[in-house]
Amino acid sequence: MQYEDDNRKNEQGDQVIVKQLRDRKILKVMLFMLAVLCTGSITGNGTVSAQPAQQLAAAEEQQKQRTIAIVIDDFGNGMSGTAEMMKLPIHITAAIMPFMPTTKQDAEEAHRLGHDVIVHMPMEPNKGRKSWLGPGALTTDLSDAEIRKRVEAAIDDVPHAIGMNNHMGSKVTADERMMRIVLGVCKERGLFFLDSRTTFKTVVPKIAAELNVPIVSNNVFLDDVYTVEHISKQIGVLRKHLESHTSCITIGHVGPPGKKTASVLQQSIPVMQQSAQFVKLTELMPESMNDPLILPNS
Repeated sequence: MQYEDDNRKNEQGDQVIVKQLRDRKILKVMLFMLAVLCTGSITGNGTVSAQPAQQLAAAEEQQKQRTIAIVIDDFGNGMSGTAEMMKLPIHITAAIMPFMPTTKQDAEEAHRLGHDVIVHMPMEPNKGRKSWLGPGALTTDLSDAEIRKRVEAAIDDVPHAIGMNNHMGSKVTADERMMRIVLGVCKERGLFFLDSRTTFKTVVPKIAAELNVPIVSNNVFLDDVYTVEHISKQIGVLRKHLESHTSCITIGHVGPPGKKTASVLQQSIPVMQQSAQFVKLTELMPESMNDPLILPNS
């Protein structure tokens, strides 16, 4: 009996030792795999290779919250879609044309609803009729003094304006003389400038850098073609842009496409909110531009 008891104790002791060894082995494997997950990957010969810092940075970048700023142009003339755009379930930036029948009414309503208000400054295009521009437009035949006078008057005519963008303007935004005056007035009045990028020849970034004026630039036009199909396609372009960028500025319009654009946005916003946050333009200003009145750090 004593012999059997001794054998049983020896077997139990051996089992304890085996279990301890097994537990240690499992622990080592777990620690090894944890190290792989944290620092690198296993190569073909079983060694661990460190991941490049760029890959880790890219992974972190992917986790950052994407942001979308929606700008709606052409408020101020009682255009179709005005009410629908104002009532979107997000904050937008309302670009309001000066000297128009509902300029002040639209500016006051947008401000009341918490939207950003900017001056939608009429500017001469390369092609198109001057009659399309509306009153107080900037054209390249104007003197320096008249340009300044019109920009200042436009700012004064749009209540609550904290920025400006161009209505049309492919000719003016490519003209250094004109944009130096426009951006100079913006700086004096504490306004940022949104370059709608109606031309690839834009000089806005260059002049803004010289004058130290805060600017942002349009990335996607939503409704340059007035169909639901095209507007929906542009929402896809917007979402594609966010795959490789942390933010996107997109411009739509009241007027001929107004109700269609508002309808597409109404349907698309809940889906896009799953992966992005909607913000006003002031939240996308460069952090180096730190005027506390209009430029909260993003």
